[in-house]
This record gives sequence, C-alpha cells and structure tokens, in this order.
Amino acid sequence: MPHLLPAPFDFDLIIVGAGPVGLALAGWLMRRSATRTLSIALIDANKPSALNNDPRAFALSQGSHSLLETLGWPASAVPIKRVHISQRGYFGRALIDCCEQRLPALGYVVRYGTLLSTLENALPAKVLHRFTQTKAGVPTQDAYSVTLPIETATGTRTLRTRLLIHAEGGQYHAQPSALNTQHGNTRAYQQTALVGVVSVSTPQPYVAWERFTNEGPLALLPLGGTRNADYALVWCGRPDDTQRRLQTNPTAFLAELSTLFGSRLGRFTEINGRAAFALNLNTAATLAEHRTAVIGNAAQTLHPVAGQGLNLGLRDAYTLVEALSEAGPTPAALARFAQRRRADRKLTIAGTDLLARIFTSGFAPPLSALLAPSYGFALTALDCLPPLKRRLAQHMIFGQRN
Repeated sequence: MPHLLPAPFDFDLIIVGAGPVGLALAGWLMRRSATRTLSIALIDANKPSALNNDPRAFALSQGSHSLLETLGWPASAVPIKRVHISQRGYFGRALIDCCEQRLPALGYVVRYGTLLSTLENALPAKVLHRFTQTKAGVPTQDAYSVTLPIETATGTRTLRTRLLIHAEGGQYHAQPSALNTQHGNTRAYQQTALVGVVSVSTPQPYVAWERFTNEGPLALLPLGGTRNADYALVWCGRPDDTQRRLQTNPTAFLAELSTLFGSRLGRFTEINGRAAFALNLNTAATLAEHRTAVIGNAAQTLHPVAGQGLNLGLRDAYTLVEALSEAGPTPAALARFAQRRRADRKLTIAGTDLLARIFTSGFAPPLSALLAPSYGFALTALDCLPPLKRRLAQHMIFGQRN
C-alpha cells in the first residue's frame, strides 16, 4: 500500500487574536531573519482598526518599551518616572524612582487604541494574511499539523497549519479543549475595576500612584493632557459599589474618589469614559501542547494590581519568537518556549494574586483587618531597604530573567 503524504499546509503559523500581544508577535516574527520567510495568518475577530479609538490606557514597563521599540513607539506615550505606593488610613509609603533604577523611566502609559495603531502600522501586509471579522473555532491536531475551523463573513472554512498560537483573551478559557489540558489557577476576586480618565487641579507630572484601600487598589497613571493634568483611573472595588459609582453624577463621584485618594493632586475636577469589568484570575496549566500554544491573555488574565498583565504577555510573545528562530515552526520550539517562560510566569502570577487577595475586601476580612496596620510598616521598611526594593522593581520592570 503506498505511503500517503500529509496534505499541504495553508500556513506555517496561525495567530488567533489581533490585540497588542498577537500583533507584536507577528511584527517580531517578520523582522527576524530566521522567521521572516514563514507564511503567517492573523485571525482577527474585529473589523480593521475597529479598536483604534479605544480610550483605555495601559502601563507598559521599561522592559516592554525595549522590546516594542523595534516595531515603532507611540509618540504620545507618557513616561512614568516615579511610582508612589501608599495605604489609606495607615502610616507608611514607598517610592520607586527611575533614577534609583538607573533607567530613563520605569514605564510608559499608552492608550490602547494608539498602541494597536502603532503595532498594525509595523506589519508589512504583503507577507501577512489577515482574516478580519473572523471567529476561530476549536482546533484539532495530529502528528503533522493543526486544523482550525473559522467563521468568516463569507462562510465557514478550515485552515491547516504547522503551528497554532492563541493570543486572544478568553479564547483558551472558553474552550479548554483547544489544548486538551486542564486549567491552571482560577479565582474570582469579588471585585470590579472601574476605569476612566480623571483631571486634577495640581498635577505631578510623570508620577504614578497606587493607593490601597479597604476595598482594593486604586491607581492613577499619568496621561499627559493640558498641564499634564489627565490621569488614567483604575479603581478596584466591591461590585455593588462599582456599579453605583458608574451611575452616580460626576460631582458625587469625584468627591468620593477624593475621599479615598486624598489631596496629593489637589482637587479632582473631571471624569470621562467610565466603564467597568469584573476581576478574575485565569491561567492555563501549560503554555504548549504539541503544535498549539497560548500567550498573553489566552494564557493568563491577572488582577490589574501592579499592572503586570500586558507586560507578561509581551514577554511571552518575545520568548516565543526566540524559540521559533532557533528551532523553526516545530513542536520542539513550543516546548522550549514553555520551559523558558515557566519561572517568570510563576513568580509574576503568584505575586499579583497575593497582592490582590491581601487587599481585596472579600478575602479573609478578620485576618485582613488584623494585619492591615503592618502593611504600612512593610511599605516603609521596603523604602528603607534599597537592595530589596531594587530587586522587586527589576522584576516588575523586566520580569524574571533566565
């Protein structure tokens, strides 16, 4: 009986998800001499540039800036030169300064839509096939390939690829059979994050603020604007309180925010673009199985405390590019990638989860109330121990290096 050859491939690599992590992965692959000849398809559930006006803002670390600058960098990005960390109602605070870290900045605040536009403009269209308004189904894989069903505007079809990379938030967690593995950690924090843009009367340029309250963390990230008075707000609180704050009038909202945050930035004068989303921890048990891998929000969704989610996802993508450059589009490359990401993911996920649980109102309230006074002391102690503070800051900025 004659030996049957495998069917031809449609692509060497398919990336599901055209958010920042998926776009960065495609851009880096196209710039490496070892990977730029690969045929790549990008599966995008949205219309072209549909999210480019998205007003949300993210903090990208200096480490992420170093990775992304090869793809272009948004001119409107606002540097974070200092982070001020405090706890409401208790003595103590910690300051992390870029000069102490010998860096030009600790990170940068970038609007989501601006970041997407920059990464999209870095993609050479002639070597990338992009499926827009397309939904990816559950893949199947054999010894040679992965078969992916997709739903397009013109109907259903299947694609055959050497490797499949999930980079779309929720894709893996909604369909755990995509990797045929069990979930890693899952946790509902019983918190909802309220986001928006606030303006203040007495801004302190290039300073980010993280203030822990009895409901959860409250962060203000510098966004620039007139007199550098605009800040991206991330206010984590109880779901009922957050829903109330979404509906309350601006004057009452700003007054409540001022009570929690204090007067370090003068008065809060304006709030725009309020929105909310529930906070949960979801992590994949493994990043790779045979010819399929997960990165970014498909691999882990984290609490926003310390702003690690997107930065962790970008490190996923960059490490994957390095592994593919060394071993080509093979299962060995994915296995190498997963092994290299193990330590960084473990430490970052565990640290973020611990902070979120300690400062979440629903987490062991009697114990939390008993320990609360010690948190302020811990912040002060951290400020007095430069080697420890530097080590913690270096991990938040660059991740765990191999």
